[in-house]
Amino acid sequence: MTEWSLPDGWTVWSDEDGGRAVLVFRPDVFDGADFPAPCMPTIYVSRRSPEKRLRQRDRTTGPWHVSLSLEPEVRVDAADETVDTRREAVAAATRLAERFANGEVTYRDAYQVPREDYLDELDRLTN
Repeated sequence: MTEWSLPDGWTVWSDEDGGRAVLVFRPDVFDGADFPAPCMPTIYVSRRSPEKRLRQRDRTTGPWHVSLSLEPEVRVDAADETVDTRREAVAAATRLAERFANGEVTYRDAYQVPREDYLDELDRLTN
């Protein structure tokens, strides 16, 4: 397991020893009551490219990928980063979580059909 130093609001959802990690933003809010759980902002650290279907297993060799999803079909492509090692991927994921928590990630462009009320509330949650 990796030692994570994440900003407020981000939680390690899963962290496979030396493998894939999943970070989530404000699971207390995205609980189905206020916001639907599938809309929980999620950062993935994986050897599987974010372009590949989730059902495919992570590769055991090759680069590491960091990606941010806002919903199952909504990925913030501009936040994607590919690095050589898992250590670099953890650092990239941490930086991305910090930028997101500080309101520095532009995520509205990821939506083909804007959801203004939802995005306004997400703006409020991210300062």
